[in-house]
Amino acid sequence: MKTQKQKPSFLIAVTPILVMLAGLAIGVGYMKLRVEPIILLSALVAGFLAYKLGYSYKEMQKGMIDKISDSMPALMILWSVGLIIGAWMFSGTIPMIIYYGVQIISPTYLVITAFLISAILSTVTGTSWGSAGTVGVAIMGISQGLGVDLAVTAGAVVAGAYFGDKISPLSDTTNLAPIAAGSELYEHIKHMFYTTVPAAIVALIVYSTFGSGATSGGDISASVLALQTELDKVFNFNILLLLPVLIVIAGSVLKWPTIPVMIVAAMLAIAFGVIFQDFSLKDGFTSVIKGFNLSMSGIDGSFSKDIMRLLNRGGVDSVNATTILVICAMGFAGIMSITGMLEVVLHTLMAGVKSVFGVIFSTICSCLTVAFVTGSSYLSILIPGEMFKDFYKEKTLQLKIYLEH
Repeated sequence: MKTQKQKPSFLIAVTPILVMLAGLAIGVGYMKLRVEPIILLSALVAGFLAYKLGYSYKEMQKGMIDKISDSMPALMILWSVGLIIGAWMFSGTIPMIIYYGVQIISPTYLVITAFLISAILSTVTGTSWGSAGTVGVAIMGISQGLGVDLAVTAGAVVAGAYFGDKISPLSDTTNLAPIAAGSELYEHIKHMFYTTVPAAIVALIVYSTFGSGATSGGDISASVLALQTELDKVFNFNILLLLPVLIVIAGSVLKWPTIPVMIVAAMLAIAFGVIFQDFSLKDGFTSVIKGFNLSMSGIDGSFSKDIMRLLNRGGVDSVNATTILVICAMGFAGIMSITGMLEVVLHTLMAGVKSVFGVIFSTICSCLTVAFVTGSSYLSILIPGEMFKDFYKEKTLQLKIYLEH
């Protein structure tokens, strides 16, 4: 005999969310705890309330499994991203782009080139922090030596790093947004261009107007020589190393299946690493094993701390933390969704919102609130994304509208 299920009141429905937000604010923000246990605790509270409402464990389990299953295609892309970055590091593809990228720095157009180099590297590597913290630091050293305004240069570096990160198919947050909102990776990237490209054009105009402001001719080679020398010691650069990048770009433009394209590009990069890099060839057949291992764990090597900050990225292992976070968040959302608690909370809060502008503005405010409370960009994507996804469908708004914001 089935238990009669009760409709949750707003107080009951909002309790797990309040527990989660309080736990994240205190546990993560103040006590520096891991996020995942707090989300699991919130799921436990939601499960207890669901049981009181008449839901069985099997019904809650089904809700969790359904939500996690919905996120699996995007999680597979995320694992492929880790694979491809590790392979590109092993092959020398990303180090080569870094090596030649810093050569385009011009004292006359330092601010513009700072933006462009950071944008290119963050697009290729999928990391804004890694780009700003490595090549960005080198550019800041050049800026100081030439007497260029450091604040302006820093702004250009950060702007370029975030521009590339937002449109990169290798970025974790760029992959996380479609997971949360139920859209597709390349559709998300396509519509991000509507906001990122105009902003980039405005930035380039401003940087061109200000110029470099250099007070001396300076010699920029000394500032990047250590970076290039260290890369040159380990990697042999070849134009063919760009082929895996072109494959991913072609796949994006031609809308080929994402996962097979990334795996092909990763396998080709591993082959190039074995063929072109001395550190692989001298190991014989074991270099193939090394290539596969590094595509899982990320590159290892005797690099300086600054170089390792950029190169020691990638490998499937590097996305495990994000994957676990997504699974925990989807489990919590599954209980909230199948019991109707999420629907009650959202419809109560959005009762007075009638226009499209109001829906989008509420989405933005929710993302900002979660970001300020938790200090986590991941959670500011996952929590509002899951909350507003069904509401956008009810309002016949396409999910990509959410992604743009």
